[in-house]
Amino acid sequence: MAGPKTKFYCRECGQESARWLGRCPGCGEWNTLIEERVEKSKPTEHRGIVQAIPLTEIQTMEGQRLDTGSPELNRVFGGGVVEGSFVLLSGEPGIGKSTLFLQMAEYLSRKENVLYVSGEESARQIKLRADRMELSSSRVHILADNSLEAVRSEVLNKGYKVVFIDSIQTMLLEDVQSAPGSVSQVREGASFLLKLAKENEITVFLAGHITKEGAIAGPRVLEHMVDTVLYFEGDQHHIFRLLRAVKNRFGPANEIGVFEMRGCGLADVTNPSMFFMGDHTQVSAGSGVAVVMEGTRPLLVEVQALVTSSIFAPPRRTVNGMDYHRLLMLLAVLDKRAGYAFGTRDVFVNIAGGLDVDEPAADLAVIASVMSGIKDQPLGNMALIGELGLTGEIRGVSHIEQRIREAEKFGFQNCLVPKVNADSIGKTDCRIIPVKNIEEVLDFLF
Repeated sequence: MAGPKTKFYCRECGQESARWLGRCPGCGEWNTLIEERVEKSKPTEHRGIVQAIPLTEIQTMEGQRLDTGSPELNRVFGGGVVEGSFVLLSGEPGIGKSTLFLQMAEYLSRKENVLYVSGEESARQIKLRADRMELSSSRVHILADNSLEAVRSEVLNKGYKVVFIDSIQTMLLEDVQSAPGSVSQVREGASFLLKLAKENEITVFLAGHITKEGAIAGPRVLEHMVDTVLYFEGDQHHIFRLLRAVKNRFGPANEIGVFEMRGCGLADVTNPSMFFMGDHTQVSAGSGVAVVMEGTRPLLVEVQALVTSSIFAPPRRTVNGMDYHRLLMLLAVLDKRAGYAFGTRDVFVNIAGGLDVDEPAADLAVIASVMSGIKDQPLGNMALIGELGLTGEIRGVSHIEQRIREAEKFGFQNCLVPKVNADSIGKTDCRIIPVKNIEEVLDFLF
């Protein structure tokens, strides 16, 4: 008698293969194919004839958004959660995903009943967290079950319009013969919930685990199915958390919200620049302030640099909060265009506050901080905006007026900006200092 049929699936992209391969033919990743049992699918009922609808005859529900109760969270979603949307929230274990979901469920239950489904915790454990957070809404209903069929039955029988699933990796479809968390279960479970959400105009929130590399666990197709993908970031040993939208069909992507983790839950940080910038009144050598854009929000961040004589060969380059190779490029430009050699110097760069900065507009603050550390001269009350090119030119950046207004709000009297952006800046109390290349920057600062 023949044994059960198995196939291999890539846990990164969901590519199917009849045999095991070291490298996935779909995404090119190594050692990602896993074996799963395959059962013959049951015949489905014919749904009848489906006809296409002209675009002009489709009825829209413009402006139908749910208020989450948090200004920071509403900002990330683009003004609130769109009714009937499918949202995925991912983050490291213990970062606060369940806490955020429970707070959202409490606020959204003010208008109608909300279903909170947990496949990881019992109802008693969720109640203990709710008591600690001082949440006591009778309209938040808890279902401690990992069967998606049971979830669908509960939702349709009682008419829930908002559902939280914690988490998708623990959910189980009985028709799929594999363990919870497998590629097949995550893919088919997400498809099952997507159909439930779109056919019945139900807003569904999913919590998702991440791998050790920081990607969402399960097939990559999961991110393509949902309307919004949110990443919850932050250090478990610090109280601040960042919520970043990496995909949003109903609002701007790369928008961030900043929260503070407290004993009673997550609280909005309404002035994140103050947190990331630190105390800018304490001017010291090796410290500069950059104005970066996160989505539509300008943020002031402190760039710290330390340059010391090296006792190792080659010298060390340590970076926290920015791209390592970007720093190497900036040091090479300083060496070639400004004549400052770093072959015998260790360079340490840190973005204070734990924010990861990948915007080129922070280049000017990085090189200014490095040179300030070498010369042991403070930069003074100054915000720095600009991208450094390989030929030593200072290139223009976007949203220059928003950046200047943010710096002005925090009392900065001087702003070093690219010369190409200077003409587009309106009236401001800041002194605008346009610079064209790296030589002009160093001449002005030192």
